[in-house]
Amino acid sequence: MKLVIAIVRPDRANDVLEALYRAEVRGVSMSRVQGHGGELERVETYRGTTVKMGLADKVRFEIAVSEEFVQPTIDALCEGARTGEVGDGKIFVVALERAVRIRTGETDHGAVTPVGP
Repeated sequence: MKLVIAIVRPDRANDVLEALYRAEVRGVSMSRVQGHGGELERVETYRGTTVKMGLADKVRFEIAVSEEFVQPTIDALCEGARTGEVGDGKIFVVALERAVRIRTGETDHGAVTPVGP
C-alpha cells in the first residue's frame, strides 16, 4: 500500500478529481494549503504597504491506494494537474504501513479498496 500525496494548483482541482474518477481511483482527501516551490515571489500592496508574498495557495490531495493503483493514480494526477507552467505541483509516494476502515474493521488492502453501494 502507498499514500500518494499531490500538491496542485487550486484551479486544477476539479480537473484532477475528474481524472481520478475516470481512472477509477476512489477515496480521496483534499485540503487547501499554502506553500512555496519554484514559482516566482510576487509583490502586492496591502493597505498601502508593499508586501512580499512568498506562499502560494495550493490544493493537497491524499490518496491511499493498493500497489496496482499507484501508477494509474500518478497518471491521473499528472493528467488533471499539468499546465506546463512552473508551479504545477509535485507528487509524493510514501509507504503506508497500515490502514483500517473504521466502519468494518477491515485492514490494509481491504481498507483501501473501494466499497460498492
